[in-house]
Amino acid sequence: MYRTQIQLTESQAQALKELAASQKRSMAEVVREAVDMLLETSASVSREERQRRALAAVGRFHSGHHNIATEHDRYLDEAYADGDPG
Repeated sequence: MYRTQIQLTESQAQALKELAASQKRSMAEVVREAVDMLLETSASVSREERQRRALAAVGRFHSGHHNIATEHDRYLDEAYADGDPG
């Protein structure tokens, strides 16, 4: 283990203390878990992997419209005019 010191706001410290107590764990253990989660979600994805994911999505979704390529602006205008972009 590597020992380090951090500074928290009073509200962060209190919330962390309460969370750790409710889970019957140490504050350090909760902080280590949070750091692991942050590092996992922040891991950069290579350009090749992003490209592979994008290409894998091509053709997997269907709008029911056959002229999206030529009429996409009109469809977007209609969707946002209704207040429902999805």
